[in-house]
Parts: sequence; C-alpha cells; structure tokens
Amino acid sequence: MIHACFGLHDATGRYSKFTGTAMFSLFDNTKSDVTVHILHDNTLTADNRDKFSYVAGRYGQCVKFYNVEELCAAKLAEMIRLVPAVKTARVSVGAFYRLLIPQILPSEIKKCIYLDSDTLINLDIQELWEVELGDKPLAAVREMEANAYNYKKSDASKKYLLNAGLVAYEDYFNSGVLVMNLNYLRAAEELIMSGIKWRGEHPQCNCFDQDICNYLFSKNYLKLPVKFDRFICNETSQGRTQIQNVIYHCTLLTPDMNNPFKRFWMSYFMKTPWFEAKTIGRLYEEFLQNYSQLYNAMNDSLVQLSALMSGKTRAFFVSSAHVEEIKKFFFIREGEEIIIADTEESVPNLVYAMGKAQGRKVFFLLVPNFSAISDILTQIDFAPGRDFINGMDFIPGAQGVPFNPYGLIKAM
Repeated sequence: MIHACFGLHDATGRYSKFTGTAMFSLFDNTKSDVTVHILHDNTLTADNRDKFSYVAGRYGQCVKFYNVEELCAAKLAEMIRLVPAVKTARVSVGAFYRLLIPQILPSEIKKCIYLDSDTLINLDIQELWEVELGDKPLAAVREMEANAYNYKKSDASKKYLLNAGLVAYEDYFNSGVLVMNLNYLRAAEELIMSGIKWRGEHPQCNCFDQDICNYLFSKNYLKLPVKFDRFICNETSQGRTQIQNVIYHCTLLTPDMNNPFKRFWMSYFMKTPWFEAKTIGRLYEEFLQNYSQLYNAMNDSLVQLSALMSGKTRAFFVSSAHVEEIKKFFFIREGEEIIIADTEESVPNLVYAMGKAQGRKVFFLLVPNFSAISDILTQIDFAPGRDFINGMDFIPGAQGVPFNPYGLIKAM
C-alpha cells in the first residue's frame, strides 16, 4: 500500500479543487493501491469531503481524513504562537500541517509521500514510493533544479537561510514533494518544534515550512531526480511545450489555454466533481467583470494619451525580439524612432534620444523594468506622463496587459 498525504486549509471552500485535481491525477496514473491521507481543519466542508470520497471511490482507492484542529489542537496552537505571521501570510496555516504528519498518521505507517495541492502527478506514484530513504529523514528535489527559473545565485539574498550561510545554495530543497521517513521524524518531534521556534525568531525568512525543513534537514536528506518536482514556470521559461511523465508543480494556476501545462492541469480539473455548472457560471461572471475593468482602464488610458500626444510624435524603447510585433500593434509608421533595449548602452541611448527630441516626442517604454528606468529618467528631469509612458499599459492579453486572472481561478 502506498501512502500519500495532502495538507488542506480551505477558508473559502474553493481551494479543495486543487487538492482534488492533484489527487485525481495521482489515481489516474497508477495501478498500485494508494491511500490518500488528508490533514485538514474545520474549513473542510461536508460537500468537499464528499467529493474527495467520490474521486477515491471512482478509482477503487482509499481516502482518510484527519482534523488537525481536533487531533493536535495544543500543538497547532503552539505552532501559531511561535510563528504568528502564518495567520496573515500568502501561504495559509495549512503549510504547517505537513509537519504534523509523523504524529498524526498511524504508527504502523513507516513512510509516506507528501504532495502540495498545486501538483499534477503525471507518472505512476509507485516510482516515487520505491525510493529507499535508508537513514535519511526525507527525500526532496533541490530548488535549483525544480525551480531554476526563480532560483538563481543572484536571487540568493532573497532567501535568508542562504544569505546567512545556514544552508548551502546547492542543498536548498523544495518542500512541495517529499518522501518522509516517519519513524525518523517521529523520534525528531522536539527537533521539529525547535525549527518552528527558530522560524518564528527569524521573520526575515521568506518561506514557512520550507525554510523550517531546510534549516533542520538540508545537510541530511536524499536528493531526488528533478522529474519528481518540476515547476511549470521553469518548463515555460526553457521553451518546453511537450508534456512529460513527471510531477508538475503548478504554483500560479490561471486559465491560460495558450500554455500547454496550464491547459493540461485544466484537462484534469474538468474531470473532477469540482467542475460543475456553478463553476462555469462563476467563471463567466468573473470574466465579464475583468473585461469591464480592462475596457474602462483602456479607455481612460486612451483619453490621457490623446491629451499627452497633442503636437508630439511617438518613439519606442523595446527589445529587438519584440520589435516586429510592436510595429504591428502600434502601427508604427516610417520615420518613427525605435530604440533597442538589449544592451548596457540601451538606457544611455534612450537618454540621448530624449534629450535630442527636446520635448517634441513621447517615448513608449515597452520593457518589464519600467519602474527602474522611470527612476533614472526622472532623476534627470524627464517626467512620466509628459516625456515618457509605460507602453505595456496599452498592450492587451498575452502581450502584457494589466489583466489579473486570479479572480477567474478564485471563481472556480
């Protein structure tokens, strides 16, 4: 029997769909017997509980529920007391539930696989179950491999553990997929609580459970192949489009059907009992609201632009890779100036062109680091809204619009 665990805090009742989709993909890709253990609190609704049971029953598998607020009330209260920031952070208190797995699961269970709710298991979980831990407390994928897109040496200062020299850059691991040695961790209960206390005393850490696990075990864990925890943002940044037999870590899930990995997640979600008529209705209403906000924002921008452009011509600051698409989008005419934003000389070239224009041009900055360049230009007396503007504000959809899809996902 394979044992897999999820932690669930669902304040709105709409987060369970992520756990349910991950669980569905797990069952759909294995021929082995699996018991899924869901560590939840009082936010789990009866309806969502029934849906989890339905998914397990559909595959002839087993799901068990553990209310941590009832089973570990004192310990959970102590965790929150030690790290009160978890109550208001982007991540929920559910992030701590994986630390309670050794104490909550029956003592006869010696090993388990922990999975974040935003994973998609596109391989037979038996592969991961067969990993031999030996005397290691757990197994995980290194962050530099799982999430290389967001984990560069230049970003090390954002992780206190690395900057302080407490964890080596190459040892820091992602805690979204873990194989846990429960016998080892049961004996290390006091050690784990000391790690939670340490995290509370170091609020500069930008993660919760993950920093605790790395503080305690980064020098003594089994490094897993990256196939067991691959971030889709990393796949996209590397230009990969083919779905592979791996565990995908989805993080920011949006209904972007142009992204093959998000489309793949959606194909699983649509098979779950969470995708229903009410879901489609909420999506439609949220889309109309987003469209209305976008339409109004574009109209306001166009009114401001009309006043700004009076008696002036346009110039554009854009990377060479996007010149052709920008030409089409803005209908750039012959003679309108384009400054390439690719090299160290780009900003000095922009400054020179703006000085030469003597206020007769408005420069559209079509670059992701608008704020940094705006600060430079402002310091030398060029004014936003007069001499230059953020051209990205005028680009719709996939090209950079201020369109926030979070509401769509929340509406599900």
